[in-house]
Amino acid sequence: MSDSPKQVRLLQWGEINYEEALSKQENLLEKLIQWKRKKESEKYIKPEPTQHYLITCTHPPVVTLGRNGKKEHLLYSTQEMVEKGISFHKTTRGGDITYHGPGQLVVYPILDLEQFFKDIHRYLRTLEEAIILTLADYSLRGSRIPKLTGVWINDKKVAAIGIRMSRWVSMHGLALNVCTHLSHFESIVPCGIADKDVTSIEKETGIKYKLKEVEHTLLKHLKNLLNLNFLG
Repeated sequence: MSDSPKQVRLLQWGEINYEEALSKQENLLEKLIQWKRKKESEKYIKPEPTQHYLITCTHPPVVTLGRNGKKEHLLYSTQEMVEKGISFHKTTRGGDITYHGPGQLVVYPILDLEQFFKDIHRYLRTLEEAIILTLADYSLRGSRIPKLTGVWINDKKVAAIGIRMSRWVSMHGLALNVCTHLSHFESIVPCGIADKDVTSIEKETGIKYKLKEVEHTLLKHLKNLLNLNFLG
């Protein structure tokens, strides 16, 4: 496999409803899978470079339940969710339940891992490492907890990760709490882990960094770790 940088289309969606983002992700996933099928059927034709995608965005307040999630980990009633302005959505990623909302940086890589490495464990650890390096740039020490996916600061979760794979193409991704309204996490048992709290960069540093600044930092580390070349 070539060591040259992988060409990745960077899509910066800004604030977008979760349902719309999910639909657009699925369309890009299918587009990449169809490209792979075409490539496989034209083995003797020199293929064009694979079109990978990396999406950054934020969502209005929403609780999402993954494929392996338990509905009882949603602690608010329907009425309480309405009163707090939080929607609820079942989704196709792995993992349990999580919250997305303003002040949280969400990154969705749609990558053909066959062009990188066919190792889901390594992919998850790479996403974690990009977050840990980002936190270090803000003088924070991020860490892993064995058997728990995500990134933590002093046993408090600062970033959640949940993915889906189809024909080695990734979907969904990571959510990093930058200046998130942490009180909204009271609506759930975050990731189904009852004995752990959540935190944010703002809570740990006392500084409300701009999302765009943190996005730039995180993209820098993803670019280096995965050997990417971003296309605007």
